[in-house]
Amino acid sequence: MSLKDIFCQSKAIGLLVKGYLNEHGAHAYIFAGTEGVGKFKTAYEFGKLLLCKNPQVKDNSADSCGRCESCLSFEAGSHPDFIHIYKELLEFTEDGKGRAAPVEMPIDVIREFLIAQVSNRPMLSSGKVFVVSEAEKLNASSQNALLKVLEEPPSYCTIILLCTRLEKLLPTTKSRCQVLRFGPVDENFIFDKLREAGLEKKEAQFFSRLAQGSIGQACEWANLELNGAGLFSKKIEVINSLAKYKYEDSLELANRFVRLSKELGEAWSKADEKTSKSDINRRAGGTVIRIIISVFSDVIKFSLCDEANLINADQKGQIAVLAQSFSPAEAAERIEMCFESLRWLESNVNEKLLFEQLLLNMAGYDRMQV
Repeated sequence: MSLKDIFCQSKAIGLLVKGYLNEHGAHAYIFAGTEGVGKFKTAYEFGKLLLCKNPQVKDNSADSCGRCESCLSFEAGSHPDFIHIYKELLEFTEDGKGRAAPVEMPIDVIREFLIAQVSNRPMLSSGKVFVVSEAEKLNASSQNALLKVLEEPPSYCTIILLCTRLEKLLPTTKSRCQVLRFGPVDENFIFDKLREAGLEKKEAQFFSRLAQGSIGQACEWANLELNGAGLFSKKIEVINSLAKYKYEDSLELANRFVRLSKELGEAWSKADEKTSKSDINRRAGGTVIRIIISVFSDVIKFSLCDEANLINADQKGQIAVLAQSFSPAEAAERIEMCFESLRWLESNVNEKLLFEQLLLNMAGYDRMQV
Protein backbone atom coordinates (compact mmCIF):
# COMPACT_ATOMS: atom_id res chain seq x y z
CA MET A 1 0.00 0.00 0.00
CA SER A 2 1.07 3.62 -0.53
CA LEU A 3 -0.27 7.15 -0.15
CA LYS A 4 -2.04 6.98 -3.51
CA ASP A 5 -4.04 3.95 -2.30
CA ILE A 6 -5.67 5.84 0.60
CA PHE A 7 -9.16 6.81 -0.46
CA CYS A 8 -11.37 9.83 0.20
CA GLN A 9 -8.65 11.88 1.97
CA SER A 10 -7.04 13.58 -1.04
CA LYS A 11 -7.13 17.07 0.51
CA ALA A 12 -5.19 16.11 3.66
CA ILE A 13 -2.74 13.96 1.68
CA GLY A 14 -2.30 16.73 -0.90
CA LEU A 15 -1.26 19.18 1.84
CA LEU A 16 1.22 16.67 3.27
CA VAL A 17 2.79 15.99 -0.11
CA LYS A 18 2.93 19.68 -1.01
CA GLY A 19 4.84 20.44 2.20
CA TYR A 20 7.17 17.51 1.52
CA LEU A 21 7.92 18.64 -2.04
CA ASN A 22 8.52 22.25 -0.99
CA GLU A 23 10.60 21.15 2.00
CA HIS A 24 8.24 23.15 4.20
CA GLY A 25 6.63 20.24 5.99
CA ALA A 26 5.73 20.71 9.65
CA HIS A 27 7.74 19.11 12.44
CA ALA A 28 4.51 18.24 14.25
CA TYR A 29 1.02 17.46 12.93
CA ILE A 30 -2.42 16.79 14.34
CA PHE A 31 -4.53 14.50 12.15
CA ALA A 32 -8.06 15.33 13.29
CA GLY A 33 -11.19 13.41 12.36
CA THR A 34 -13.59 10.73 13.50
CA GLU A 35 -12.31 7.25 14.25
CA GLY A 36 -11.69 4.99 11.30
CA VAL A 37 -11.42 7.51 8.44
CA GLY A 38 -7.79 6.75 7.54
CA LYS A 39 -5.75 8.89 9.94
CA PHE A 40 -3.39 6.09 11.01
CA LYS A 41 -3.01 4.69 7.50
CA THR A 42 -2.09 8.15 6.25
CA ALA A 43 0.39 8.64 9.11
CA TYR A 44 1.90 5.24 8.36
CA GLU A 45 2.29 5.85 4.63
CA PHE A 46 3.49 9.42 5.11
CA GLY A 47 6.04 8.12 7.62
CA LYS A 48 7.17 5.57 5.05
CA LEU A 49 7.66 8.39 2.53
CA LEU A 50 9.61 10.54 5.01
CA LEU A 51 11.95 7.66 5.83
CA CYS A 52 12.25 6.22 2.29
CA LYS A 53 15.78 6.19 0.86
CA ASN A 54 14.60 6.45 -2.74
CA PRO A 55 11.33 8.45 -2.79
CA GLN A 56 9.42 8.53 -6.06
CA VAL A 57 8.84 12.17 -7.03
CA LYS A 58 6.97 13.00 -10.22
CA ASP A 59 5.28 16.26 -11.17
CA ASN A 60 3.31 17.28 -8.05
CA SER A 61 3.25 13.86 -6.42
CA ALA A 62 5.56 11.91 -4.11
CA ASP A 63 5.45 8.45 -2.60
CA SER A 64 7.72 5.84 -1.06
CA CYS A 65 9.50 3.48 -3.43
CA GLY A 66 8.41 0.28 -1.70
CA ARG A 67 11.74 -1.40 -2.50
CA CYS A 68 14.51 0.20 -0.45
CA GLU A 69 15.78 -1.14 2.86
CA SER A 70 13.63 1.35 4.77
CA CYS A 71 10.41 0.46 2.90
CA LEU A 72 11.02 -3.27 3.29
CA SER A 73 11.57 -2.76 7.00
CA PHE A 74 8.28 -0.86 7.13
CA GLU A 75 6.43 -3.68 5.42
CA ALA A 76 7.93 -6.15 7.89
CA GLY A 77 6.66 -4.00 10.79
CA SER A 78 10.15 -3.60 12.20
CA HIS A 79 11.36 -0.14 11.19
CA PRO A 80 13.42 1.18 14.14
CA ASP A 81 12.77 4.83 13.25
CA PHE A 82 8.97 4.61 13.07
CA ILE A 83 7.54 4.60 16.60
CA HIS A 84 3.83 4.03 17.13
CA ILE A 85 2.72 5.13 20.62
CA TYR A 86 -0.53 3.93 22.17
CA LYS A 87 -1.72 3.63 25.76
CA GLU A 88 -1.45 -0.18 25.89
CA LEU A 89 2.34 0.30 25.87
CA LEU A 90 2.00 1.04 29.60
CA GLU A 91 2.77 -2.62 30.25
CA PHE A 92 6.22 -2.13 28.72
CA THR A 93 7.18 0.95 30.73
CA GLU A 94 9.60 0.69 33.63
CA ASP A 95 6.90 0.47 36.30
CA GLY A 96 4.02 -0.74 34.13
CA LYS A 97 4.29 -4.53 34.15
CA GLY A 98 0.94 -6.05 35.03
CA ARG A 99 -0.89 -2.70 34.98
CA ALA A 100 -3.99 -2.48 32.79
CA ALA A 101 -4.17 0.45 30.37
CA PRO A 102 -6.38 3.21 31.83
CA VAL A 103 -8.89 5.36 29.95
CA GLU A 104 -6.37 8.20 29.59
CA MET A 105 -2.97 8.03 27.92
CA PRO A 106 -0.48 7.32 30.75
CA ILE A 107 2.20 9.98 31.11
CA ASP A 108 4.78 7.20 31.62
CA VAL A 109 4.14 6.02 28.04
CA ILE A 110 4.73 9.54 26.66
CA ARG A 111 7.87 10.03 28.73
CA GLU A 112 9.49 6.69 27.96
CA PHE A 113 8.46 6.12 24.33
CA LEU A 114 8.51 9.68 23.00
CA ILE A 115 10.24 12.27 25.17
CA ALA A 116 13.13 9.98 26.15
CA GLN A 117 13.49 8.61 22.61
CA VAL A 118 13.25 11.77 20.56
CA SER A 119 16.89 12.76 21.07
CA ASN A 120 18.22 9.37 19.91
CA ARG A 121 19.62 9.57 16.39
CA PRO A 122 17.92 7.58 13.60
CA MET A 123 19.18 4.03 13.15
CA LEU A 124 18.19 3.16 9.59
CA SER A 125 16.87 6.27 7.84
CA SER A 126 17.75 9.94 7.89
CA GLY A 127 14.78 10.80 10.12
CA LYS A 128 12.44 9.49 12.81
CA VAL A 129 8.63 9.51 12.92
CA PHE A 130 6.53 9.28 16.09
CA VAL A 131 2.78 8.59 15.77
CA VAL A 132 0.60 8.98 18.88
CA SER A 133 -2.79 7.26 18.68
CA GLU A 134 -5.80 8.55 20.67
CA ALA A 135 -4.17 11.91 21.36
CA GLU A 136 -7.51 13.12 22.72
CA LYS A 137 -6.76 10.91 25.74
CA LEU A 138 -3.62 12.85 26.65
CA ASN A 139 -4.36 14.56 29.95
CA ALA A 140 -3.11 18.07 30.77
CA SER A 141 0.06 16.73 32.44
CA SER A 142 0.97 14.60 29.42
CA GLN A 143 0.33 17.47 27.01
CA ASN A 144 2.39 19.89 29.09
CA ALA A 145 5.23 17.37 29.18
CA LEU A 146 5.09 17.24 25.38
CA LEU A 147 5.19 20.99 24.75
CA LYS A 148 8.96 21.44 24.58
CA VAL A 149 9.34 18.46 22.24
CA LEU A 150 6.53 19.77 20.00
CA GLU A 151 8.05 23.25 19.92
CA GLU A 152 11.70 22.34 19.36
CA PRO A 153 12.07 18.75 18.19
CA PRO A 154 15.34 17.62 16.60
CA SER A 155 15.44 18.45 12.89
CA TYR A 156 15.21 14.78 11.96
CA CYS A 157 11.96 14.18 13.90
CA THR A 158 8.34 14.35 12.80
CA ILE A 159 5.59 13.90 15.39
CA ILE A 160 2.00 13.08 14.39
CA LEU A 161 -0.88 13.16 16.90
CA LEU A 162 -4.01 11.25 15.83
CA CYS A 163 -7.07 12.86 17.41
CA THR A 164 -10.83 12.21 17.24
CA ARG A 165 -11.84 15.13 19.51
CA LEU A 166 -9.79 18.22 18.78
CA GLU A 167 -11.41 20.16 21.63
CA LYS A 168 -9.71 17.81 24.10
CA LEU A 169 -6.26 19.14 23.17
CA LEU A 170 -4.90 22.24 24.92
CA PRO A 171 -4.54 25.43 22.86
CA THR A 172 -0.80 25.30 23.56
CA THR A 173 -0.63 21.81 22.03
CA LYS A 174 -2.62 22.79 18.93
CA SER A 175 -0.61 25.96 18.40
CA ARG A 176 2.60 23.93 18.04
CA CYS A 177 1.21 21.61 15.36
CA GLN A 178 -0.20 21.83 11.86
CA VAL A 179 -3.79 20.59 12.03
CA LEU A 180 -5.03 18.50 9.10
CA ARG A 181 -8.70 17.53 9.08
CA PHE A 182 -9.88 14.16 7.79
CA GLY A 183 -13.46 14.01 6.54
CA PRO A 184 -15.95 11.10 6.51
CA VAL A 185 -15.66 8.46 3.80
CA ASP A 186 -18.48 8.28 1.26
CA GLU A 187 -21.21 5.83 2.28
CA ASN A 188 -21.39 4.21 -1.17
CA PHE A 189 -17.65 3.54 -1.11
CA ILE A 190 -17.97 1.87 2.30
CA PHE A 191 -20.93 -0.19 1.06
CA ASP A 192 -18.91 -1.46 -1.93
CA LYS A 193 -15.98 -2.42 0.33
CA LEU A 194 -18.26 -4.35 2.69
CA ARG A 195 -19.84 -6.20 -0.21
CA GLU A 196 -16.38 -7.09 -1.50
CA ALA A 197 -15.56 -8.41 1.98
CA GLY A 198 -18.48 -10.85 1.74
CA LEU A 199 -21.42 -9.20 3.52
CA GLU A 200 -24.94 -9.59 2.18
CA LYS A 201 -26.58 -6.46 0.76
CA LYS A 202 -28.82 -5.63 3.72
CA GLU A 203 -26.00 -6.10 6.24
CA ALA A 204 -23.60 -4.03 4.13
CA GLN A 205 -26.18 -1.25 3.80
CA PHE A 206 -26.82 -1.19 7.55
CA PHE A 207 -23.16 -1.13 8.61
CA SER A 208 -22.17 1.43 5.96
CA ARG A 209 -24.91 3.80 7.16
CA LEU A 210 -24.40 3.13 10.87
CA ALA A 211 -20.68 3.94 10.52
CA GLN A 212 -21.42 7.57 9.55
CA GLY A 213 -18.39 7.81 7.27
CA SER A 214 -15.98 5.70 9.35
CA ILE A 215 -14.78 2.95 7.03
CA GLY A 216 -12.53 1.58 9.77
CA GLN A 217 -15.48 1.18 12.13
CA ALA A 218 -17.64 -0.34 9.39
CA CYS A 219 -14.93 -2.87 8.53
CA GLU A 220 -14.53 -3.83 12.19
CA TRP A 221 -18.25 -4.49 12.48
CA ALA A 222 -18.22 -6.39 9.19
CA ASN A 223 -15.31 -8.53 10.38
CA LEU A 224 -17.20 -9.36 13.57
CA GLU A 225 -20.29 -10.26 11.55
CA LEU A 226 -18.33 -12.47 9.16
CA ASN A 227 -16.70 -14.25 12.11
CA GLY A 228 -20.00 -15.19 13.71
CA ALA A 229 -20.52 -12.45 16.31
CA GLY A 230 -24.13 -12.01 15.18
CA LEU A 231 -24.04 -8.23 15.40
CA PHE A 232 -26.73 -7.78 12.74
CA SER A 233 -29.10 -10.13 14.56
CA LYS A 234 -28.34 -8.27 17.80
CA LYS A 235 -29.36 -4.96 16.22
CA ILE A 236 -32.62 -6.60 15.10
CA GLU A 237 -33.23 -7.66 18.70
CA VAL A 238 -32.48 -4.15 19.99
CA ILE A 239 -34.95 -2.51 17.59
CA ASN A 240 -37.68 -5.10 18.15
CA SER A 241 -37.33 -4.52 21.90
CA LEU A 242 -37.56 -0.74 21.57
CA ALA A 243 -40.64 -0.96 19.33
CA LYS A 244 -42.65 -2.73 22.04
CA TYR A 245 -40.92 -1.29 25.07
CA LYS A 246 -42.91 -0.01 28.06
CA TYR A 247 -41.68 2.05 30.98
CA GLU A 248 -41.99 -0.83 33.45
CA ASP A 249 -39.71 -2.95 31.23
CA SER A 250 -36.76 -0.62 31.73
CA LEU A 251 -34.68 -2.74 34.10
CA GLU A 252 -35.32 -5.97 32.21
CA LEU A 253 -34.42 -4.36 28.91
CA ALA A 254 -31.30 -2.79 30.43
CA ASN A 255 -30.15 -6.29 31.47
CA ARG A 256 -30.81 -7.52 27.94
CA PHE A 257 -28.74 -4.73 26.41
CA VAL A 258 -25.90 -5.40 28.87
CA ARG A 259 -25.98 -9.07 27.85
CA LEU A 260 -25.82 -8.16 24.17
CA SER A 261 -22.93 -5.79 24.88
CA LYS A 262 -20.99 -8.46 26.78
CA GLU A 263 -21.52 -11.02 24.03
CA LEU A 264 -20.28 -8.53 21.46
CA GLY A 265 -17.32 -7.59 23.67
CA GLU A 266 -16.25 -11.22 24.00
CA ALA A 267 -16.33 -11.71 20.23
CA TRP A 268 -14.47 -8.42 19.71
CA SER A 269 -11.73 -9.39 22.18
CA LYS A 270 -11.04 -12.56 20.21
CA ALA A 271 -10.74 -10.57 17.00
CA ASP A 272 -8.58 -7.77 18.49
CA GLU A 273 -6.18 -9.09 21.09
CA LYS A 274 -3.95 -5.99 21.05
CA THR A 275 -6.58 -3.60 22.43
CA SER A 276 -7.26 -3.61 26.18
CA LYS A 277 -10.30 -5.50 27.43
CA SER A 278 -11.76 -2.36 29.03
CA ASP A 279 -11.55 -0.45 25.74
CA ILE A 280 -13.16 -3.34 23.86
CA ASN A 281 -16.03 -3.40 26.37
CA ARG A 282 -16.55 0.33 25.94
CA ARG A 283 -16.62 -0.12 22.15
CA ALA A 284 -19.19 -2.90 22.47
CA GLY A 285 -21.42 -0.86 24.78
CA GLY A 286 -20.98 2.14 22.51
CA THR A 287 -22.07 0.07 19.51
CA VAL A 288 -25.35 -0.85 21.25
CA ILE A 289 -25.95 2.82 22.06
CA ARG A 290 -25.15 3.83 18.47
CA ILE A 291 -27.76 1.34 17.27
CA ILE A 292 -30.28 3.07 19.54
CA ILE A 293 -29.19 6.43 18.09
CA SER A 294 -29.76 5.04 14.60
CA VAL A 295 -33.31 4.09 15.58
CA PHE A 296 -34.27 7.62 16.64
CA SER A 297 -32.42 9.08 13.67
CA ASP A 298 -34.63 6.88 11.47
CA VAL A 299 -37.72 8.06 13.37
CA ILE A 300 -36.87 11.63 12.36
CA LYS A 301 -36.28 10.62 8.73
CA PHE A 302 -39.50 8.60 8.62
CA SER A 303 -41.50 11.52 10.01
CA LEU A 304 -39.98 13.79 7.34
CA CYS A 305 -40.78 11.30 4.54
CA ASP A 306 -37.13 10.37 3.95
CA GLU A 307 -37.66 6.60 4.03
CA ALA A 308 -35.10 5.96 1.28
CA ASN A 309 -32.21 6.78 3.62
CA LEU A 310 -33.22 4.83 6.71
CA ILE A 311 -30.26 3.21 8.48
CA ASN A 312 -32.51 0.34 9.55
CA ALA A 313 -34.35 0.00 6.24
CA ASP A 314 -34.91 -3.72 6.89
CA GLN A 315 -37.04 -2.87 9.95
CA LYS A 316 -39.14 -0.05 8.55
CA GLY A 317 -42.25 -1.42 10.29
CA GLN A 318 -40.71 -1.03 13.75
CA ILE A 319 -39.50 2.47 12.84
CA ALA A 320 -43.05 3.37 11.78
CA VAL A 321 -44.38 2.20 15.16
CA LEU A 322 -41.87 4.37 17.02
CA ALA A 323 -42.62 7.33 14.73
CA GLN A 324 -46.22 7.22 15.98
CA SER A 325 -44.99 7.71 19.56
CA PHE A 326 -42.26 10.31 19.02
CA SER A 327 -42.23 13.58 17.16
CA PRO A 328 -38.97 14.55 15.41
CA ALA A 329 -38.19 16.91 18.30
CA GLU A 330 -38.76 14.16 20.88
CA ALA A 331 -36.62 11.73 18.87
CA ALA A 332 -33.86 14.34 18.78
CA GLU A 333 -34.04 14.59 22.58
CA ARG A 334 -33.51 10.81 22.82
CA ILE A 335 -30.50 11.04 20.53
CA GLU A 336 -29.06 13.71 22.82
CA MET A 337 -29.59 11.37 25.80
CA CYS A 338 -27.72 8.62 23.96
CA PHE A 339 -24.74 10.85 23.21
CA GLU A 340 -24.65 11.82 26.88
CA SER A 341 -24.55 8.10 27.72
CA LEU A 342 -21.64 7.63 25.29
CA ARG A 343 -19.73 10.31 27.20
CA TRP A 344 -20.47 8.57 30.51
CA LEU A 345 -19.39 5.25 28.99
CA GLU A 346 -15.99 6.75 28.11
CA SER A 347 -15.70 7.81 31.76
CA ASN A 348 -16.03 4.18 32.91
CA VAL A 349 -19.52 4.47 34.42
CA ASN A 350 -21.02 1.06 35.30
CA GLU A 351 -22.63 -0.23 32.11
CA LYS A 352 -25.72 -1.71 33.80
CA LEU A 353 -26.49 1.52 35.62
CA LEU A 354 -25.85 3.48 32.43
CA PHE A 355 -28.37 1.47 30.39
CA GLU A 356 -30.93 1.55 33.20
CA GLN A 357 -30.70 5.34 33.44
CA LEU A 358 -30.80 5.76 29.67
CA LEU A 359 -33.90 3.62 29.22
CA LEU A 360 -35.74 5.22 32.13
CA ASN A 361 -34.98 8.67 30.72
CA MET A 362 -35.94 7.69 27.18
CA ALA A 363 -39.25 6.17 28.23
CA GLY A 364 -40.55 9.59 29.20
CA TYR A 365 -43.32 8.40 31.47
CA ASP A 366 -44.56 5.53 29.36
CA ARG A 367 -44.33 7.37 26.03
CA MET A 368 -42.93 4.24 24.40
CA GLN A 369 -46.05 2.12 24.85
CA VAL A 370 -47.48 0.72 21.64
